Amino acid sequence: MMKFDCDVIVLGGGLAGQTLALALDQAGVSAVLVDAEPLDDMLAPEFDGRASALAYTSFRLLETIGAADLMRDHVQRIEHILVCDGRPYGGARPGGPGQNTLHFDRREIHPEEDGEPLGYMCENRQTRHALTKLLKASGVQVIAPDLALGHERVAGGIRLDLKSGQSVTGRLLCACDGKFSRTRRQAGTRTAGWGYDQSGIVMTVEHEKPHNGVAYEYFMPGGPFAILPLPGNRSSLVWTEKTATASAILSLDEAGIQAELEKRFGDFLGAVKPVGPKFAYPLGVRFAEQFHEDRIAYVGDAARGIHPLAGQGFNLGIRDVAALAEVLVEAKSLGLELGSPVTLQRYAKWRKLDSMGLVAATDMFNRLFSNDIGPLRWARGLGLSLVDKIPAARQFFMREAGGETGDLPKLLRGERLAA
Repeated sequence: MMKFDCDVIVLGGGLAGQTLALALDQAGVSAVLVDAEPLDDMLAPEFDGRASALAYTSFRLLETIGAADLMRDHVQRIEHILVCDGRPYGGARPGGPGQNTLHFDRREIHPEEDGEPLGYMCENRQTRHALTKLLKASGVQVIAPDLALGHERVAGGIRLDLKSGQSVTGRLLCACDGKFSRTRRQAGTRTAGWGYDQSGIVMTVEHEKPHNGVAYEYFMPGGPFAILPLPGNRSSLVWTEKTATASAILSLDEAGIQAELEKRFGDFLGAVKPVGPKFAYPLGVRFAEQFHEDRIAYVGDAARGIHPLAGQGFNLGIRDVAALAEVLVEAKSLGLELGSPVTLQRYAKWRKLDSMGLVAATDMFNRLFSNDIGPLRWARGLGLSLVDKIPAARQFFMREAGGETGDLPKLLRGERLAA
């Protein structure tokens, strides 16, 4: 009988991969984590300039596995979200004359004084620091750096061959290797997708006035312009433009970038200036036809990559982790095959509908709002103002963004999985 190195091979040491490996290990499912890069190299500010809006259910999972305690000094509560229909070069003027806005207040769904916020903002590298520290103290075997060359199914399991010449065998391979997953391509899983001819410029800015935990989402003709609160008088910007425009902006000198930033940001938070490196990421959608193959499960961006306007990319990966970990822990306790289609179909059924709905919603909103067509501006402005006047609608959208609708996995309820 073949002796396996672990129950689950996790390929990809990004945020979703590390979270999955930890969740499995803590629940008694052995895991080996493989990545092409040293995990410590991913902690540098230059590696990933993004910050993520963590839904309150996602933060519950991070609390449950012990990561949140290591992140406390680096997270910012989101108390309010203000969605506005913006104008190019007018500067952000929340609640200005004649402006259509939609205001979400966390007290509508969490009225307690110290109740959960709408979410938490945290720079990705700080989340990585927490997860990596936990991994080093866990039972997860980490193989990094080492490049995965390909996989082969073996009796009762799967083998992952590595560039170093070694191989890892497990009962299941969890592909957390990104939107352009090599595992998915080798397995022959088809995808659907398209680009938006948009790029997201990401940077951190300092501003004179406090943000008071308010996140702003302005819909400009080139795409969403999001101002997301970070600890202190800082915010993370996700500044969407047509790809050519984004390239032109980033090719400017510092004074030119500052001028373009001020045109869009305005002065409602006082003087503003970029701090740290600037990044640009091409935006598009990629959706796997199915979320598993025999002995393979797709997690995070390997299952689907979406437009960032709703800030749900990492949260979808966290929900994948919560659902898959629960399915695998229960399967192991019942003596079922971890990598069998029967086991993985439950995971796919749990996650695919939610994913498809969010892909469709973000695509529709991006196409509807990323333009300056008069009739569409009027219609979407009317829609924002109508939803703003209906408390039940506001509460539904807040709970949906918080990941609290549908059949919630235990980790997203803040409950531990039985080891």
